[in-house]
Amino acid sequence: MALLRRRRNESTEDTTSIAGEGDLFGDLAPAGEEKPPSDPSETGEMEASEKTEAAEKGAAPEGEERPGDDAGDRSEPPSEESVGAEDAAPAEPEEAAGQAEAEEEPQSAPQKVQRRGRRRKIKVAIVKDGERQNGNGHARKPVSQAFVPPISPPPNAEGVGEEHTPPMPSVDARGPSRIERLATWIHELVKPYRPYRMILPNDPAGITINELILLDMKEIRGIAEYLGVKHDDLVAFRKQELIYEILKQYTHRGGNIYAYGALEILPDGYGFLRSPQNNFLNGTDDIYLSPSQIRLFNLKTGDTVFGQIRLPNKEGERYFAMLRVESINFTDPSVAQQRIPFENLTPVYPNERLDLETREGNISTRMINLFCPIGKGQRGLIVSPPRTGKTILLQQIANAITENHPEVYLIVLLIDERPEEVTDMQRNVEAEVISSTFDEQAKNHVQVAEMVLEKAKRLVEHGHDVVILLDSITRLARAYNQTVPTSGKILSGGVDSNALHRPKRFFGAARNIENGGSLTIVATALIDTGSRMDEVIFEEFKGTGNMEVHLDRRLADRRLFPAINIKKSGTRKEELLLAPMELQRIWILRKFLNPLDDVEIIEFLIDKMSKTKNNEVFLNSMNTPLVPNEGM
Repeated sequence: MALLRRRRNESTEDTTSIAGEGDLFGDLAPAGEEKPPSDPSETGEMEASEKTEAAEKGAAPEGEERPGDDAGDRSEPPSEESVGAEDAAPAEPEEAAGQAEAEEEPQSAPQKVQRRGRRRKIKVAIVKDGERQNGNGHARKPVSQAFVPPISPPPNAEGVGEEHTPPMPSVDARGPSRIERLATWIHELVKPYRPYRMILPNDPAGITINELILLDMKEIRGIAEYLGVKHDDLVAFRKQELIYEILKQYTHRGGNIYAYGALEILPDGYGFLRSPQNNFLNGTDDIYLSPSQIRLFNLKTGDTVFGQIRLPNKEGERYFAMLRVESINFTDPSVAQQRIPFENLTPVYPNERLDLETREGNISTRMINLFCPIGKGQRGLIVSPPRTGKTILLQQIANAITENHPEVYLIVLLIDERPEEVTDMQRNVEAEVISSTFDEQAKNHVQVAEMVLEKAKRLVEHGHDVVILLDSITRLARAYNQTVPTSGKILSGGVDSNALHRPKRFFGAARNIENGGSLTIVATALIDTGSRMDEVIFEEFKGTGNMEVHLDRRLADRRLFPAINIKKSGTRKEELLLAPMELQRIWILRKFLNPLDDVEIIEFLIDKMSKTKNNEVFLNSMNTPLVPNEGM
């Protein structure tokens, strides 16, 4: 008996050591499959010995309650109590079973105990992983569900995840639903960004993908967290990926998503909506339009299309798709089917002036309003040396147009400019700012300019008045010179003979349409840069415009702004834009200023105009003799 008791203790120690070592691959069999024992006779002998020892001690046969034999059904996961019991020290019935096995099968007993130890150890490890996932006080999940990802809520579900959803106040049945209040919240978040002509859906539960593109990452993550996106995804995902997850969760909760953009039709017949927030460049958030939709609504490249979209839900789809077209160029879709092409419209001289006088009484715009007025359909050129204030002058013109002519659709196109100037223009001008900075490729400059021009043409076909402020046409011509196929004929300065055709077509698109809309383009041209190419480009565009504003470097060096050279600046057919009495007084003023030096002229005008409220008061004061540096 002493020898048997000693063997029993040794087998128990072997059991503990083996259970701690061989636990890596112990329980990896799929659920529902059985592990056959190495020897079928061992299972029966072990069960008989366990029942015999239990009967001698007066206890219940423990082997029947515990999943001890390897041939049993393992498809059902054990409960937490059984897992905790298995992790504890072996019970007395197991010791009795070990003693019986030591008497009958001393060599196979450690192998049987080793298999049981593997099962116990791997189950304990799974429960611990589940505890780490559910460490926020919630009840632990069963072992089989420890690594199951959270299930997305069904459509029209009112609740979102418990961990990522901030508490929301309750609403009664007559008030707006939760998804409608979320849409309103997103609309309010976008307002500080001052989006220009943002198209919003009439659907109270609808949001646009253009709104989400405007928001910064902090606000995007806040919306995603509210909709139940996992914390790991909030940190790892990029902005485009988070926007996709937001739209996915939003549609699951019964919301509708919309989008708008400028249409670009590809040679294969289908097209994509390019977002103005992405400067009309290719992106992952572009909207796909099928060839049948394009033919149905007679769509063209540049059309501003707004409609309801859907997520890519078919295998192989990568883009959002248009479900229903709501409007085309801010009008009913049926209007696009009867429009006249832009090339067939009749151009006439500008006959309606764009008033640039503002309530603040800005002298720069007042001076342009007098000596070189801008009309609807004007083709203007601002000739500027470096550092003479052309960008500030464009900002002042844009703000004056926005204030006095809200019906005009204003686009500021910045080509090959510095990124900080783009940000400054976006913050100080209420317009659609489209840019392609100097660190981008020349083909991007060309694509952005072409999309802006096509969009403006489509708006003019629908009767809208459009103004494009381009900075600068010299750099746009440089970009075309790099992208067009070479013709073999090189002009002085390295300009290809075919390179200037497309920028001329861009600038020549400005026109006033008879009984229709108008397209006004005011572009800047660089001179005195030390580049022969810039001089050649300016000479090519010199006679194409019908309005020119020349900026003088001498005036800018003296800090006299606006540094406008009055003698060289002017507008063709200005009698169509000015009233007869106003025109007569301006001619008299030009005769008076002609003998003076350029510096004296600008000093005189700045002094006299700063003392008057507006141009009307300034011209009426001309009844007294006009003498420089004296009272008017």
